[in-house]
Amino acid sequence: MKTRCFLDSEPLKEADEDLVSEVNLSNSVMTEEEREEIQQELAKLEEEIGTLRQVLSSKERQQAELRQKLGVSPFSELKTNFSRGWQDVQSSTAYKKTSETLSTAGQKTSAAFSNLGSAITRKLGDMRNSPSFKSFEEKVENTVSTIKTKVGGPGTGGSFEDVLSSAANASSQDTPTNNLTDSPEAPC
Repeated sequence: MKTRCFLDSEPLKEADEDLVSEVNLSNSVMTEEEREEIQQELAKLEEEIGTLRQVLSSKERQQAELRQKLGVSPFSELKTNFSRGWQDVQSSTAYKKTSETLSTAGQKTSAAFSNLGSAITRKLGDMRNSPSFKSFEEKVENTVSTIKTKVGGPGTGGSFEDVLSSAANASSQDTPTNNLTDSPEAPC
Protein backbone atom coordinates (compact mmCIF):
# COMPACT_ATOMS: atom_id res chain seq x y z
CA MET A 1 0.00 0.00 0.00
CA LYS A 2 1.27 3.44 -0.90
CA THR A 3 2.07 5.69 2.02
CA ARG A 4 1.26 9.36 1.71
CA CYS A 5 3.73 12.03 2.67
CA PHE A 6 2.77 15.34 4.13
CA LEU A 7 3.99 17.23 1.06
CA ASP A 8 2.60 14.97 -1.71
CA SER A 9 2.57 16.67 -5.07
CA GLU A 10 -0.58 14.84 -6.21
CA PRO A 11 -3.83 16.81 -6.09
CA LEU A 12 -6.52 15.74 -3.67
CA LYS A 13 -9.01 13.20 -4.96
CA GLU A 14 -12.69 13.03 -4.02
CA ALA A 15 -11.98 10.35 -1.43
CA ASP A 16 -9.33 12.59 0.14
CA GLU A 17 -11.73 15.55 0.18
CA ASP A 18 -14.37 13.40 1.88
CA LEU A 19 -11.85 12.45 4.58
CA VAL A 20 -10.97 16.09 5.11
CA SER A 21 -14.62 17.12 5.38
CA GLU A 22 -15.27 14.37 7.94
CA VAL A 23 -12.70 15.81 10.29
CA ASN A 24 -14.50 17.28 13.21
CA LEU A 25 -12.98 20.69 13.74
CA SER A 26 -15.02 21.30 16.89
CA ASN A 27 -12.97 18.73 18.80
CA SER A 28 -9.83 20.77 18.28
CA VAL A 29 -8.78 23.60 20.47
CA MET A 30 -10.07 26.34 18.20
CA THR A 31 -12.82 28.75 18.90
CA GLU A 32 -15.98 29.14 16.91
CA GLU A 33 -14.67 32.42 15.44
CA GLU A 34 -11.47 30.76 14.22
CA ARG A 35 -13.50 27.96 12.72
CA GLU A 36 -15.73 30.38 10.80
CA GLU A 37 -12.73 32.35 9.64
CA ILE A 38 -11.07 29.18 8.30
CA GLN A 39 -14.29 28.11 6.55
CA GLN A 40 -14.57 31.56 4.91
CA GLU A 41 -10.94 31.36 3.79
CA LEU A 42 -11.59 27.89 2.40
CA ALA A 43 -14.66 29.07 0.48
CA LYS A 44 -12.67 32.01 -0.90
CA LEU A 45 -9.87 29.69 -2.06
CA GLU A 46 -12.36 27.33 -3.73
CA GLU A 47 -13.91 30.28 -5.55
CA GLU A 48 -10.49 31.51 -6.71
CA ILE A 49 -9.62 28.02 -7.93
CA GLY A 50 -12.85 27.93 -9.96
CA THR A 51 -12.07 31.34 -11.43
CA LEU A 52 -8.53 30.30 -12.29
CA ARG A 53 -9.86 27.18 -14.03
CA GLN A 54 -12.19 29.33 -16.13
CA VAL A 55 -9.38 31.74 -17.01
CA LEU A 56 -7.07 28.87 -17.90
CA SER A 57 -9.72 27.30 -20.13
CA SER A 58 -10.28 30.64 -21.86
CA LYS A 59 -6.53 31.12 -22.39
CA GLU A 60 -6.19 27.60 -23.82
CA ARG A 61 -9.00 28.30 -26.33
CA GLN A 62 -7.34 31.60 -27.28
CA GLN A 63 -3.99 29.81 -27.71
CA ALA A 64 -5.60 27.18 -29.99
CA GLU A 65 -7.21 29.89 -32.14
CA LEU A 66 -3.91 31.78 -32.53
CA ARG A 67 -2.05 28.58 -33.42
CA GLN A 68 -4.71 27.76 -35.99
CA LYS A 69 -4.35 31.24 -37.55
CA LEU A 70 -0.56 30.74 -37.73
CA GLY A 71 -1.00 27.31 -39.28
CA VAL A 72 0.64 25.56 -36.37
CA SER A 73 -0.84 22.08 -36.13
CA PRO A 74 -0.24 19.65 -33.29
CA PHE A 75 1.85 17.56 -35.72
CA SER A 76 4.09 20.46 -36.74
CA GLU A 77 4.47 21.41 -33.08
CA LEU A 78 5.46 17.84 -32.25
CA LYS A 79 7.92 17.86 -35.14
CA THR A 80 9.44 21.13 -33.92
CA ASN A 81 9.70 19.82 -30.36
CA PHE A 82 11.32 16.61 -31.57
CA SER A 83 13.80 18.55 -33.70
CA ARG A 84 14.65 20.86 -30.81
CA GLY A 85 15.03 17.86 -28.49
CA TRP A 86 17.35 16.11 -30.96
CA GLN A 87 19.49 19.25 -31.18
CA ASP A 88 19.67 19.33 -27.39
CA VAL A 89 20.74 15.68 -27.33
CA GLN A 90 23.42 16.28 -29.96
CA SER A 91 24.81 19.22 -28.06
CA SER A 92 25.00 17.27 -24.80
CA THR A 93 28.41 16.21 -23.53
CA ALA A 94 27.28 12.60 -23.14
CA TYR A 95 26.32 12.43 -26.84
CA LYS A 96 29.58 14.05 -27.90
CA LYS A 97 31.66 11.65 -25.79
CA THR A 98 29.71 8.64 -27.09
CA SER A 99 30.07 9.84 -30.66
CA GLU A 100 33.82 10.32 -30.25
CA THR A 101 34.17 6.89 -28.65
CA LEU A 102 32.23 5.19 -31.45
CA SER A 103 34.26 7.06 -34.08
CA THR A 104 37.50 5.94 -32.45
CA ALA A 105 36.23 2.37 -32.20
CA GLY A 106 35.27 2.44 -35.89
CA GLN A 107 38.70 3.69 -36.87
CA LYS A 108 40.41 1.01 -34.79
CA THR A 109 38.15 -1.70 -36.23
CA SER A 110 38.87 -0.50 -39.76
CA ALA A 111 42.60 -0.54 -39.06
CA ALA A 112 42.34 -4.04 -37.59
CA PHE A 113 40.54 -5.37 -40.68
CA SER A 114 43.10 -3.67 -42.91
CA ASN A 115 45.92 -5.29 -40.97
CA LEU A 116 44.14 -8.64 -41.12
CA GLY A 117 43.75 -8.34 -44.91
CA SER A 118 47.42 -7.46 -45.28
CA ALA A 119 48.44 -10.40 -43.09
CA ILE A 120 46.30 -12.82 -45.10
CA THR A 121 47.71 -11.50 -48.38
CA ARG A 122 51.24 -11.84 -47.04
CA LYS A 123 50.57 -15.39 -45.80
CA LEU A 124 49.07 -16.42 -49.14
CA GLY A 125 52.12 -14.99 -50.92
CA ASP A 126 54.42 -16.87 -48.55
CA MET A 127 52.40 -20.03 -49.09
CA ARG A 128 52.59 -19.69 -52.88
CA ASN A 129 56.36 -19.36 -52.66
CA SER A 130 56.66 -22.36 -50.35
CA PRO A 131 58.28 -25.57 -51.65
CA SER A 132 55.13 -27.66 -51.04
CA PHE A 133 52.97 -25.28 -53.11
CA LYS A 134 55.60 -25.20 -55.88
CA SER A 135 55.56 -29.00 -55.89
CA PHE A 136 51.76 -29.05 -56.11
CA GLU A 137 51.81 -26.47 -58.92
CA GLU A 138 54.32 -28.56 -60.88
CA LYS A 139 52.17 -31.68 -60.47
CA VAL A 140 49.11 -29.84 -61.82
CA GLU A 141 51.10 -28.52 -64.80
CA ASN A 142 52.44 -32.02 -65.52
CA THR A 143 48.93 -33.47 -65.34
CA VAL A 144 47.60 -30.83 -67.75
CA SER A 145 50.49 -31.51 -70.14
CA THR A 146 49.79 -35.23 -69.97
CA ILE A 147 46.11 -34.70 -70.70
CA LYS A 148 46.96 -32.42 -73.63
CA THR A 149 49.33 -35.00 -75.05
CA LYS A 150 46.91 -37.92 -74.67
CA VAL A 151 43.84 -36.07 -75.95
CA GLY A 152 45.23 -33.93 -78.70
CA GLY A 153 48.47 -35.68 -79.51
CA PRO A 154 51.90 -34.10 -79.50
CA GLY A 155 52.29 -30.52 -80.56
CA THR A 156 48.76 -29.37 -79.72
CA GLY A 157 48.76 -26.05 -78.02
CA GLY A 158 46.16 -24.06 -76.27
CA SER A 159 44.83 -23.66 -72.82
CA PHE A 160 43.47 -26.32 -70.53
CA GLU A 161 39.92 -25.19 -71.40
CA ASP A 162 40.65 -25.63 -75.11
CA VAL A 163 41.91 -29.16 -74.47
CA LEU A 164 38.80 -30.04 -72.46
CA SER A 165 36.56 -28.60 -75.15
CA SER A 166 38.31 -30.54 -77.94
CA ALA A 167 38.13 -33.73 -75.85
CA ALA A 168 34.38 -33.24 -75.38
CA ASN A 169 33.93 -32.68 -79.12
CA ALA A 170 35.98 -35.76 -79.95
CA SER A 171 33.97 -37.95 -77.59
CA SER A 172 30.66 -36.72 -79.04
CA GLN A 173 31.84 -37.59 -82.60
CA ASP A 174 32.79 -41.12 -81.56
CA THR A 175 29.28 -41.79 -80.20
CA PRO A 176 26.99 -43.58 -82.74
CA THR A 177 23.92 -41.62 -83.80
CA ASN A 178 20.37 -42.83 -84.08
CA ASN A 179 19.92 -41.44 -87.60
CA LEU A 180 19.79 -44.47 -89.90
CA THR A 181 18.70 -42.59 -92.99
CA ASP A 182 20.19 -39.61 -94.72
CA SER A 183 16.72 -38.22 -95.21
CA PRO A 184 16.22 -34.68 -93.90
CA GLU A 185 12.76 -35.71 -92.68
CA ALA A 186 12.30 -36.60 -89.05
CA PRO A 187 11.46 -40.24 -88.27
CA CYS A 188 7.79 -40.93 -87.51
